[in-house]
Amino acid sequence: MNLPQPNAMVGALLAHPDVLLVVREPSAPPRPAPGQPGVASDYVQATPEIFIAVVGDSGLLHNATASEGWRVLAFNGHVDLGTGIRTSLAQIVAEELDVPMSRMDMVLGHTNAAPNQGPTIASASIQISAVPLRRAAAQAREHLLMLAAQQWDLPRDALQVSDGTIRPVDHNDPRQLHYGQLLHGQHIRLTLAPPDQAVRLKPADDYKIVGQGVARVDIPAKATGELSFVHDVRVPGMRHGRVIRPPHPGRDAGDFIGRCLAGLDRDSVAHLPGNVQVVAQGDFIGVVADREEQAIAAMRALKVRWHPIPPAPRLGNIADAIRAQPSSARPLIEDGDVDAACAQAATHLRRSYVWPYQMHASIGPSCAVADFSDGRLTVWTGSQNPHMLRTDLDRLLQLGEGQIDLVRLEAAGCYGRNCADDVCADAALLSIAVGGPVRVQLTREQEHQWEPKGTGQLMDVGAAIDANGDLLAYDFAVRYPSNDAPLLALLLTGAIPGQPRTLEMGDRTAAPPYRYRNRRVVCHDMAPLVRASWLRGVSALPNSFAHDCMIDELAHAAGADPVAYRVRHLDDQRAVALIEATAARAQWCPLTPGSRGTPGPDGQLRGRGVAYARYVHSKFPGFGAAWAAWVIDLRVDPATGRITIERIVVGQDTGMVVNPDGVRHQIHGNVNQTLSRSLLEKVDFDDAGVASREWGGYPIIGFKDLPPIDVLLMPRQDEPPMGAGESASVPGPAAIANALFDATGKRFYEAPFTPDAVRAMLAA
Repeated sequence: MNLPQPNAMVGALLAHPDVLLVVREPSAPPRPAPGQPGVASDYVQATPEIFIAVVGDSGLLHNATASEGWRVLAFNGHVDLGTGIRTSLAQIVAEELDVPMSRMDMVLGHTNAAPNQGPTIASASIQISAVPLRRAAAQAREHLLMLAAQQWDLPRDALQVSDGTIRPVDHNDPRQLHYGQLLHGQHIRLTLAPPDQAVRLKPADDYKIVGQGVARVDIPAKATGELSFVHDVRVPGMRHGRVIRPPHPGRDAGDFIGRCLAGLDRDSVAHLPGNVQVVAQGDFIGVVADREEQAIAAMRALKVRWHPIPPAPRLGNIADAIRAQPSSARPLIEDGDVDAACAQAATHLRRSYVWPYQMHASIGPSCAVADFSDGRLTVWTGSQNPHMLRTDLDRLLQLGEGQIDLVRLEAAGCYGRNCADDVCADAALLSIAVGGPVRVQLTREQEHQWEPKGTGQLMDVGAAIDANGDLLAYDFAVRYPSNDAPLLALLLTGAIPGQPRTLEMGDRTAAPPYRYRNRRVVCHDMAPLVRASWLRGVSALPNSFAHDCMIDELAHAAGADPVAYRVRHLDDQRAVALIEATAARAQWCPLTPGSRGTPGPDGQLRGRGVAYARYVHSKFPGFGAAWAAWVIDLRVDPATGRITIERIVVGQDTGMVVNPDGVRHQIHGNVNQTLSRSLLEKVDFDDAGVASREWGGYPIIGFKDLPPIDVLLMPRQDEPPMGAGESASVPGPAAIANALFDATGKRFYEAPFTPDAVRAMLAA
């Protein structure tokens, strides 16, 4: 099997005789801000971090793609989650270096090859982490132009570059040199320019690759069955492992964590074939066998006794459970006098909005392969957080981060954090215990029950308008159980105590986008109720659910058209342009109500809804990614409560679009997942913990229920690129709820909008 060898690649580049490198001198990663996720690390790697490598003779590189003598490699610390950033990042580099995509290779996420740029979250890959990559490519281009200028004794501006070949601007001068020829016999290292140092970037008007629908570079290998996914990794001597989890599924806080094991009968698997070995460390239990089916049989046969477990929190009513959880109020905004404004208002509404616990629901259970030999650990992983995971593995194993290599491959889709990190620790512990490489794959039940959930959320909202319908006041309080989710093996082995840590993550998009004269916004931070971590949109999606359902209800109270009312109360002109363009694309008819509870001739209820949001992420007040707006058409069967989505128009302002096809694919993915989360998904709990164990107990949307999706991209190629990974999901739930009101005449304040919930609302 042709496995990636990032260490070998970096070593070859640092010793290459014909190369230009743009590097950053290594330093310890920044410590996480107070209240934000992450673990502190003082590790400084021994070699420079490479961002760009222009290689004169790619044949000297391990696993290099043959390409007529020279090649470009670009390195980014973020990973591709199936979103296509490998292609988009390669486009950015190819554009700045003026090289064809066929000469480009992107290296993503490997801890000892790619720079440490933090986890792949918050739609930040193109918007943030691509910036130093672009600047590094521009530095490399300018240096190569300088080399040619010196060789020909011409000024730099007398030269031009196309497809990696430099020529004089004067067409009568036939001289030309490609990058490989310029680098012959030279090993050049440039230090990445600091952010405040000017770098000559290519003008956007000259772009030929960025802005084009370039085909995904990862698809051919997937179509032909080459190694792409971590599940397919095989290494010599590899054995197979399975883990046995304690009987408190999805719970990772409390005095009982790591102290539940009462007894273990190793003899219960001694008769099984496959040289079965049992590994136990605290509450971590695993089995290893020669073949996968043997490990599965041993997992099922091993007799384990556990101490009684205290009952889980009662989560049948999420709103009550969250409201009862002790919290600390963190004021975010206090503008004007909200109480006085509400007292004199013509209309004053108070509503509570509820968002459920949800799964990442990765189609494939998480998998990893670990190999511990000669004091060094290599893990093939599908993690979104390779560098952060390396720090956690060092906390668990005490090997030193320099002795841990994480080789990142693609895994089952996950927009947040599933069990991909946890299974790496499982594999590492088993590999160290048995002295050889071990592959661990979780069961569906383990993935469903133990993956850190997208947390439930409660939003209490008060809003007031005057007699003219103008917005007077907004009183917003969000309650958000924390989503820290330490690495499971750290807790089960007793390496860290099972005490909850409260993060400040409920404030994403907590400020309403609309112009209220008086505002009060408070975030109630609290410990987790169950194991939770970030899921697409984090707290921004539920917060926007509340914001845009409330503005819709205020528009109705004011007798105004929902689109015009939003536009009237927005100061952001890009938001105004987006909403108007999306409404026009959807052929919005102002003040044209839907069924409003009166079935049509076919017995169906029909309605339209609109919603808008800009995803504002990171520590409050944060900063924005792309702007997005939905117009959705749906129908409701009042007899069954079933909702059918008939059409969706999604407008998005992403600023500069690197790959229009890629952004459209991202928007489609956002819409499909948001429909599933809004219409179907909700985790069930019992006295032990998470009760949703398989797809029958946690349904997700199927292909037959996906509607036509019309994507409108705003033309903003002269603006900086914005993150598109999550933005289109954020307005979705409010748009659906608003369309449900238009169809049924009832307001929906709690997701998901299942048939049972719809029938109950219609009967109320």
